[in-house]
Amino acid sequence: MAPAPTSTYSAITLHINGEKHTLSVDHRTTLLDALRERLDLTGTKKGCDQGQCGACTVLLDGRRAVSCLQLAVAAEGREITTVEGLAEDGRLHPVQQAFLDLDGYQCGYCTPGQICSAIAVIEEHAAGWPSAVTEDVRPEAGPPPLTDDEIRERMSGNLCRCGAYVSIVQAVSRAAATTPADRAGTGTTTRAHGADTDSTDPHGTEAAA
Repeated sequence: MAPAPTSTYSAITLHINGEKHTLSVDHRTTLLDALRERLDLTGTKKGCDQGQCGACTVLLDGRRAVSCLQLAVAAEGREITTVEGLAEDGRLHPVQQAFLDLDGYQCGYCTPGQICSAIAVIEEHAAGWPSAVTEDVRPEAGPPPLTDDEIRERMSGNLCRCGAYVSIVQAVSRAAATTPADRAGTGTTTRAHGADTDSTDPHGTEAAA
């Protein structure tokens, strides 16, 4: 007798922007599709769906990740921050404000991913992580100067088909110049989980987009 088929669905709880969401997902569902199609968090954009354009970038435990290559079930228990969770108490995150002030966008489709990547870039740089263009990679050298070349290299995984790269580099540079205290308390920090939001599908089927 053939074994009974195993369900390809699991109930998971995702911690997103300080809130918990419980839902049933197919094991093959990407985090990107779960965010957009199941939780209505459509700020995260679907571009190439192959991890090459960066439009779907979110923060996982404060580090950037392309959500089209991340399975939703693998993100359970991690802190997920999308562009919707960056502003706090009506105040834009410094990176969002810099993009707005310096026109770091044109059509805006890639902007959520650009902003999430820029936030991680600033933190990576502050932590002393070198890039491919860093000249002195010795740990004792400390963070390298955040030059335009450094920003371009570190942001190279995020494509802008409109070609707003000059303004994007300027926006990242301005945001990086803000003090850590200015950036504290924004959506990039770990926050206490809010009330549970039960999005469980009792039938175990994917909800329509």
